[in-house]
Amino acid sequence: MSEPIISVSGLRGIVGQSLDPILAIKYCTAYLSLLGHSGTVVVTRDGRTSGAMLAQAICSGAAAAGFDVLYADVAATPTTGVLVRQHKAVAGFQISASHNPPEYNGIKLFGSDGRVIPANQGEQVITAYRSTMEPWVPFEKIGKIRRLEETTDRHLELVLSTVNREAIAQKHFKVLLDSNHGAGSVMGRRLLEQLGCEYEITGDQPDGHFRHPPEPTQTNLQAVAQSALSYGADVVFCQDPDADRLAVIDEKGHYIGEEYTLAITANRALSLNPGPMVINCSSSRMSADIAEHYGSELHLSAVGEANVTDRMIQLSATYGGEGNGGPIDPRVGYVRDSFVGMAQILDAMAASGKSISELVADLPSYQIHKTTVAIQRAQIPELFTQLKATFPTATLNSMDGLRLDWPDKWMLVRPSNTEPIVRAISEAKTQEEAQSLCDTASQLAERLA
Repeated sequence: MSEPIISVSGLRGIVGQSLDPILAIKYCTAYLSLLGHSGTVVVTRDGRTSGAMLAQAICSGAAAAGFDVLYADVAATPTTGVLVRQHKAVAGFQISASHNPPEYNGIKLFGSDGRVIPANQGEQVITAYRSTMEPWVPFEKIGKIRRLEETTDRHLELVLSTVNREAIAQKHFKVLLDSNHGAGSVMGRRLLEQLGCEYEITGDQPDGHFRHPPEPTQTNLQAVAQSALSYGADVVFCQDPDADRLAVIDEKGHYIGEEYTLAITANRALSLNPGPMVINCSSSRMSADIAEHYGSELHLSAVGEANVTDRMIQLSATYGGEGNGGPIDPRVGYVRDSFVGMAQILDAMAASGKSISELVADLPSYQIHKTTVAIQRAQIPELFTQLKATFPTATLNSMDGLRLDWPDKWMLVRPSNTEPIVRAISEAKTQEEAQSLCDTASQLAERLA
């Protein structure tokens, strides 16, 4: 990779190849150039070995552009959003490559409202980045850089306010937290202590030396599942490096996956406060069934956290999130939040008296299948035309690629923004039916290739 991947929500690349400190400064100051030459910005990182180097560069660049800098060092992405609001900052930078391998790093951009910037602003940043604008101020206007020592108090307070902490504490849950040497342990430890849990943390040093591949998938978490059994955990929480996503392993050592994180928390949230809910168009149908059960409206958005939160704000939604393990509770902030997931899952367990496996058994059951097919961008409109003709009874939605809906299943076919491929994801009552939908999409695409 010789060029970084730049999208409307941030930047990502391989350190020393497509990402270096000069590029990081240019990208971040491009964003700041849209905001003027004053105000405070928050800078955080997710624990990767390259994070401190990039953070120092970004702090220096922001100061040279006339902004005061609050450097919070290692912090989770949702914590960054809270810090931006708490300190009335005009912007925030989270240095993270999310679930990518250790050689990667990246930058997420936050607005003054404490959420990842929306797509239209992201496009403006890309335009500014590609220009030759010099944002530097005279020496007398250079900003100050200050280390922020306390970083989690406010975020912790907000998360705890969404649950019955006394009821949880009375259960003395035994919890294994896999932070995998990312940012999650910084607040994860405090949260579990406040909830009266007996706990153990694997990978509690946020140094980026991942014990297993950082994406919290079933394959990557096999060793963690075995640890759950030997520890005798009531539940295992598994975070990605910047702790905005959460996967769950039950008391039997079974990986129940990221889709269930949102389903369990939404089921609890809507049972207490029914209202509109927003998910992206590739998230499980479980949320639609849950919303219907509580008389709430379920709304879809395009894929991407910023798209979900835009729609949540527009609708004054009670709850939202993405099926990649990212619940979004507006009482805490418009950011995917693994700590919201942890606290509210424990709250559901305490309120119901049920184990994780029993909570899962109570939810609607669907099977998801995913596939990728090579196809040139110019051929995608014809692929969509053929899909519509092949499935004439489907309800169509083109907000993000092409989504086809039926009463008990759906399929989404989305073109990649960076590769000549389409990604198909489907969900149905059986794995065979879900796979059949994706296979049909694949066959149609292959004929056009």
